[in-house]
Amino acid sequence: MKPLNSTVIKLTFSLASGILATHLLSITLRQSIYGTLIFLLVFTISFLISKRQYKKTIWFGVSTYCLLCFIGTLTYNFHNQKNFKTHYSHTLLDNDISHQLTLKIREQLKSSLYHDKYIVDLLKKDKRKTCGKLLLYIKNDSTQHKYNVDDLLYTYAQLQPTSVRLNPNQFDYKSYLEKQHIYHQVYANQRSILTLKSERNTVLGYAQDLRQKINAKLKAFNFKPEELAIINALLLGQRQDMSQNIYNDYVNAGAVHILAVSGLHIGIILMILQVVLKPIEYLKYGKFIKVSFLLILLWSFAIIAGLSASVTRAVTMFSIVAIALHWNRLTNIYNTLTISIFILLLCQPMFLFDVGFQMSYLAVFAIVSIQPLLYKLWAPKWKIQDYLWKISTVTIAAQIGVVPISLYYFHQFPSLFFISNLAIIPFLGIILGLGILVIVLALLNSLPEFLAQFFGNLINLMNTLVGWVAQQEAFLVTAISFSVAHMLVYYTLTIAIIRLYTRQNYRRWLFLLITIVMVQSVMLWYEYKNSHSKFVVFHKRRHSIIAEKRNATLHIFDNLDSIAFNNDKLITNFSIGHFINTISRDSIKSVYVFKGQILLVIDSLAVYNIKSFRPDIVLLRNSPRLNLERLIDSIEPKLIIADGSNYKSYISRWEATCKKRQLPFHQTGKKGAFIIK
Repeated sequence: MKPLNSTVIKLTFSLASGILATHLLSITLRQSIYGTLIFLLVFTISFLISKRQYKKTIWFGVSTYCLLCFIGTLTYNFHNQKNFKTHYSHTLLDNDISHQLTLKIREQLKSSLYHDKYIVDLLKKDKRKTCGKLLLYIKNDSTQHKYNVDDLLYTYAQLQPTSVRLNPNQFDYKSYLEKQHIYHQVYANQRSILTLKSERNTVLGYAQDLRQKINAKLKAFNFKPEELAIINALLLGQRQDMSQNIYNDYVNAGAVHILAVSGLHIGIILMILQVVLKPIEYLKYGKFIKVSFLLILLWSFAIIAGLSASVTRAVTMFSIVAIALHWNRLTNIYNTLTISIFILLLCQPMFLFDVGFQMSYLAVFAIVSIQPLLYKLWAPKWKIQDYLWKISTVTIAAQIGVVPISLYYFHQFPSLFFISNLAIIPFLGIILGLGILVIVLALLNSLPEFLAQFFGNLINLMNTLVGWVAQQEAFLVTAISFSVAHMLVYYTLTIAIIRLYTRQNYRRWLFLLITIVMVQSVMLWYEYKNSHSKFVVFHKRRHSIIAEKRNATLHIFDNLDSIAFNNDKLITNFSIGHFINTISRDSIKSVYVFKGQILLVIDSLAVYNIKSFRPDIVLLRNSPRLNLERLIDSIEPKLIIADGSNYKSYISRWEATCKKRQLPFHQTGKKGAFIIK
């Protein structure tokens, strides 16, 4: 195997650092261009000096890495549509009105209970050519049809900013959309949309047509909806039609990675294609023709699967592997992975922030570094034992790689992942190979009924197995508090242990001991950080939730029923983010005292008695009918709060009154939860 090329890793790290710095520090396009030109000049000078002296200097290395860092900032800004002169945001006012919008469907998303959702390109705004991506919500209607990729739509609607996060530790959907360069959303219904004449003119549009044709052919063989959903996920990279129950089963069983077309699937498909295309090697220029076919077929599959981050990453990596095999050059797998990261970030810098992208690379890096060490622990005598042992070590190594980041993003650990993966992965090659054969035969109208039925039963068996594993709730550990600092130190600890296991010396022992101190320091820091008290008025539509946090104990005051309380993610997210150990619950009180501040709660009865105290803050809930000006005159509060349980018309009237009286007004529906620290 070719030795590890540390230069490739350093260059890729520099590129990624530039992308991350631009995202965090908001480096402008002009600054990126100036920085790139300056370090390009420094790089050229240092290169000429090094060439004349016949040796590399430290300045040559530093200038190279700085240049790559600024190329990362430049790449980020070149892909940011806000830097385009025709982007719609340049002509958008703060109090925006409705506009004539010409939209082009870019991607169909999973529908919600009330809306069908699409990512669209804005082609025209008020008959003026423009660009930019929007999130389109179309109200569900039993008579409406789904729109397809490349469909042109015309509507008259308002561009609304994407929803902000209103409660602490809640998923930041606005930030998630901004990483895809989506900053506004449009709400419409079927009657307000005019479908314009359009033709398929993008590869993604043609790919969706092919997927729809495949689904139409398969439906003729009476595949069940859940079976079709798995086929679409496994082979076509689409999960929009999958029910939430099935998806949750795969998540809880630790097998959700099977549903995302990734390196595992592409690797299996590459092995199948290597065998199928083997006879081509006997032709003149056979190896070149074979690798050309491999690349065409792999990228065709990636396009059909929607060019998601995971499939694009996997196809890029295995394309490099296929080319290396063609030239008979054994390459270090770390070099291959790093080169694929470099190429992908250069073409799509926002992949760096994609959870699937991060997890898939961490899983592959863990497999290639940890699996060989685990495999050496036991030498099975029988081939079947050896095969199962290999699968087991691959599964364990992958989990070691993704557990810290999985705990950070999802805060749960499926203890029975080993069973589900051991039962499915050995047969995944058969499922994928058979699935490709079923699709090809269906398109050719040559699919035998018995083969379709057998494949459907195989998918159903896999769903049943995953469902059984997911039902073992005693083995599913949830609500695990895990921060980004915990994730980083645990990855550092894993690296330290692996380095020490492969070779022991003073430096590696010292690195391990320092890492252990870092882990303990992070744990102590978060214990100290979360020892502080907090008082929170959450935003909850049609309900009121108040919380008082003292150390690791959370006291909840609410008016939810038991089922709603147990299923409410708002409280769960806050508890996870603040490392809460104990939660108590009570009904809402009329008065709260926290750190010398008195909060008076006025509900729908609008009854309050303040003879013995003077409240600093007033919380209005359940739409009380009161004269707010009279209340302000009698109480003289410092702040008025209105939570999500109030009517919007009441809130607007209260806000106008407070503005008139120059009194601070906090509406949780706009400003988010009210917090006293």
